[in-house]
Amino acid sequence: MVITFLQVALGGAIGACLRMATGMWVARFAAPAFPLAVLSVNILGSFLMGGFAVWVLERGNGALSPFVMTGLLGGFTTFSAFSLEVMTLVEQGDIMLALLYVGLSVGLSVGALGLGLWLMRGVPA
Repeated sequence: MVITFLQVALGGAIGACLRMATGMWVARFAAPAFPLAVLSVNILGSFLMGGFAVWVLERGNGALSPFVMTGLLGGFTTFSAFSLEVMTLVEQGDIMLALLYVGLSVGLSVGALGLGLWLMRGVPA
């Protein structure tokens, strides 16, 4: 169990650094008004998560999953894990549940962020 936590921690640190580097690189070419860096990281991370998930299933290399899926790709973008969960529901035929999950995740997460902003802005410094 300790080794698994260390794998996730190492992968997460690498993934977070890669996210920052990718974001900085993309931002050099993007208009500042549109969050292209975050969008690019989310798309790339989701693509890599899909490819790795199939690779693990077909080759049985599940031992790498904590480092790559939870750590590296989770640190790079948690959106990739969300995307994998949505597609798993779709592939299981649970289209309505997938749509509900997408709606609740996006709506409630953005709403929770807004609530956090609103609450903290009301707290005196």
